[in-house]
Amino acid sequence: MPERESSSPQHDPDARLGDLFENLPDPMQQSPTVDNTPPAPGSRRAAREAAAAQTPGGDATVPEPQEPRAHDESATRALPVTGPDQPSEARPDSATRSGDQASAARVEVPASDADRDGAPAPVVAGTAVSASGAATGAAGSGGRLEDLFHAHTDDDSGSRPPKKKKRRTGCLVALIIVLAVIGGIVGTGFWAWNTYGDKISDALGWGEPADWEPGIASGEVLVTIQEGDTGSPVSTALHEAGVTRTDEVFYDYLVKENIAVTFYPGIYRMQEKMTAEAALEALQDPANKLENSASVGEGATIESSLPGMAESLGMPIEDLQAAVDADPATYGVTAQTLEGWLFPAVYTFDPGVTATQVIQRMVDRTKESLDAAGVPAEDAQRVLTIASIIQREGLTADFPKVSRVIQNRLDIDMKLQMDSTAQYGYGSLHEGVVSSSAEALEDPNDWNTYVHTGLPITPIASPSDAAIDAAMHPADGPWLYFVTINLATGETQFSVTYEEHLQGVEKWEKWCQENPDGGCSAG
Repeated sequence: MPERESSSPQHDPDARLGDLFENLPDPMQQSPTVDNTPPAPGSRRAAREAAAAQTPGGDATVPEPQEPRAHDESATRALPVTGPDQPSEARPDSATRSGDQASAARVEVPASDADRDGAPAPVVAGTAVSASGAATGAAGSGGRLEDLFHAHTDDDSGSRPPKKKKRRTGCLVALIIVLAVIGGIVGTGFWAWNTYGDKISDALGWGEPADWEPGIASGEVLVTIQEGDTGSPVSTALHEAGVTRTDEVFYDYLVKENIAVTFYPGIYRMQEKMTAEAALEALQDPANKLENSASVGEGATIESSLPGMAESLGMPIEDLQAAVDADPATYGVTAQTLEGWLFPAVYTFDPGVTATQVIQRMVDRTKESLDAAGVPAEDAQRVLTIASIIQREGLTADFPKVSRVIQNRLDIDMKLQMDSTAQYGYGSLHEGVVSSSAEALEDPNDWNTYVHTGLPITPIASPSDAAIDAAMHPADGPWLYFVTINLATGETQFSVTYEEHLQGVEKWEKWCQENPDGGCSAG
């Protein structure tokens, strides 16, 4: 064995490498068999068994045959031989110091058919120390077969051995890691953009500007400033009215410019698409502030009117509610409540007006209308009650006819059966529908003319001049019934008999079926 490892010039290291691969069997052509014949003298198998026998604690038993493996570099492994009392790390050094132990470290290729048929086995064994003291073979480099091949790569006397192929598994793992990292970066980018995209765009100047361009303002809008409003709610009010481009641009402008401003309640005349700077100038210009104003709509009730009045006047609604809840005699009215006495009109008031002064002004305007229609003071409450029903039941052109139907029924003690009165008493007058629910028609409140004969105990709404005049001057006619047969146009059929009235009801029902969203009923 040591002779094979000499550094004789006749021995070609590359030739030895070639022999190693030439002697490897083809596992595709040979089947494994168990060879129990003794090894041929001088063969590598005999040398390996002899070396194992000489090693202390070694086992000279012939190893069990192994299954053939595909011939690739991964099947060749460095197997350092260690003694029973010596760690594997110390064995190469001891082998270097003791050159006569040729089996101190060996590199084996698993047994193949080449061993069993007597051919030299592809085994490189023994680490010899040359005359110069340098260790050769595999043991000096850790006992790995790759190191043996590497020892000859710088030798120009022969061809280089084929390079070991890289493992595909490692490449796949690396690819998966790279894709995972890229996926994480992309996912994080999407999350960041979805969460902070607007701010990122604004910071980099990519998004749309928050403010309008100067010089494009047009039109006219009214903006209401409430009592106690500061920069943030004013900014929102301007945006909702179409004045500024975004909800926060006006407030951001005040903060950025460090502007301290006091906003006074009231209604301001503004333009659409104003810059934040221009909007502030408009709010500070007294010419753009309308005088304190309030309005009551025709056919409106106190309950429906107070919120708008409080907003437009910049006045607490509690103050106005307390004013209307006061004794009507405070305003020179003989009635149970002030319902019907707040005349429908637009009013302007001087700054600092009180809630009581506002209500008094509206009651006085109703008195003016009653006087103009020739209504006696003692009959004012009755006329206002009839006028309020007329206002809720018909079109202005039909007011005199509606007044006649009411008067004709009152003359014969016939129940008025007006839906508007039943809805008012039940609290559903402003639901936006014509027909009444069964509950409203059956509720025995003092305003339900389906239950009680005669007029309700108070007016049910604020009547206009036309309604008051119609109450005083009904048209001539025998009608006892009327029904609106087309809610879109307000066309109303007046009838003398109940049979004629039912025909009109059928027309109304047909129209409602053809116009389910026309406001015939809540359902």
